[in-house]
Amino acid sequence: MKVPSSELRERMACFRERMDRDHPDWEVAAISEKINLYYFTGTIQDGLLLILRNGDAVFWVRKSFDRAVAESEFPDIRKMTSYRDAAAVTGQLKKPVYLELDSVPLAQYGRMQKHFSFTRALALDAQAATVRSVKSSYELSLMERAGAIHRHVLEDCVPDLLQEGIDEVTLATDLYSVMVKEGHQGIIRFGMFNEMLLGQIGFGTSSIAPICVDTPGGVSGLHPSAPMMGSRERKLKKGDLVVIDIGCGVEGYQTDKTMTYMFGRPLPDAAIRVHEQCVAVQDQVAALLKPGAIPSGIYASVIEGLSPEFLNGFMGYGRHTVKFLGHGIGLWIDEIPVIAKGFDEPLQEGMVFAIEPKKGIRDVGLVGIENTFAVTPRGGRSLTGKNPGLIPVY
Repeated sequence: MKVPSSELRERMACFRERMDRDHPDWEVAAISEKINLYYFTGTIQDGLLLILRNGDAVFWVRKSFDRAVAESEFPDIRKMTSYRDAAAVTGQLKKPVYLELDSVPLAQYGRMQKHFSFTRALALDAQAATVRSVKSSYELSLMERAGAIHRHVLEDCVPDLLQEGIDEVTLATDLYSVMVKEGHQGIIRFGMFNEMLLGQIGFGTSSIAPICVDTPGGVSGLHPSAPMMGSRERKLKKGDLVVIDIGCGVEGYQTDKTMTYMFGRPLPDAAIRVHEQCVAVQDQVAALLKPGAIPSGIYASVIEGLSPEFLNGFMGYGRHTVKFLGHGIGLWIDEIPVIAKGFDEPLQEGMVFAIEPKKGIRDVGLVGIENTFAVTPRGGRSLTGKNPGLIPVY
């Protein structure tokens, strides 16, 4: 289960190349965020990866050094009890140090500055994210495995879990058990320290409840202190729309998929037509996911082709809408690039996107779809299946 040493070498080479391109005068990069550590070293142990432009990279591990050595093919892993140990070998860093400024807490920054004596820090977040955005064949193989689990569970298994009177939390826990038994790693990860077990699960209008996450859908939540999973009070009844928007991960790599179900009887015809238009938008975006395409251009061309009536409340419900059609995905659910304004670098083969056109409908809930697609010369290749959703469960 180790990340191959060839993968680690290629990732480091790509990072150095990107830093040379974006910051020609860089001298030192220091990485401590756990997902970036996993990406570059193959282990998630607590430590500091020091990358010298004119020298080798060293992974200094605080805890657990023994586990890092057992798990990782990284060529130079050394033990430290504090940054003092690494600084004693590396020396003071007088040049600006490039850090993950989006994720390094101020207390940690202070400790690093104390021992390494640098006076200025600059950001490397964009460079690390850009390198991670292009997946190797090894990474794609893991996402394909995640996507196969995702497709099987949401398209084949969920209908048997839907029983009249079940509440949202019970469905979530039943679904979690099935997902893990099928191979899901048991956790999904987002940027900015966020982790959860599955995602958003809702019956009817629960799926458009406003939430604190930048996503088209919503969830009622267990309690104001834990606004996730669903509600114990909301019971499934005939005529309900069921919305399941969850991630699935294998060895760190994740796919994202939303599937909808009509329980007991069909939805109103108008809601079905809106759903079908969302599926058409997904297919249109997927067809444009080719190397060289510009994400902001894809977004503009698709949005310009939609009617003002359809755009009213599109990608959310009411005032709670988001300004994208899809997002990069990999070790985080929410990676770059994003199919949105402001993302102007061309797509590359090997990038992977979750495309999720959705629209909330009053008294019905969130219709639409989401699947994960790999960029290819022929357009997006779905890793999570092709079912158009609104699966009838009568």
